Amino acid sequence: MTQETLNYVVEKTKELIAAPSCSQEAKDAAQAWLDAVGTEHEAKETKNYIAELEEDIVTADGLVAFAESEAGAQVFGVEKAKEVAAHGKELVAQGKPYCDCPACAAVEAILSKKDELLV
Repeated sequence: MTQETLNYVVEKTKELIAAPSCSQEAKDAAQAWLDAVGTEHEAKETKNYIAELEEDIVTADGLVAFAESEAGAQVFGVEKAKEVAAHGKELVAQGKPYCDCPACAAVEAILSKKDELLV
């Protein structure tokens, strides 16, 4: 991995950790990866990190489904859930594959470097 890629992923990882929509599991994996960079544990933590990110990123269709569910109404509140579902439908209509919240945007950016990270 180039230094440029490492710097980019470190920056996006910090954005992910700071995102209010980031799950605790993703924050933990992100921090573990940051802590392992430059150590003998980096390769293992990179694999763990990528696996967690792939599990956590929300598709645009998944965002719509969640927002329209009872669980979505409980998380967002009824009115906000309707707004989130409408936004998700806009993403789908635009051909966007993923949710564009700060956490998912950071994850998508990091995963775009997956092949370089796993070298």
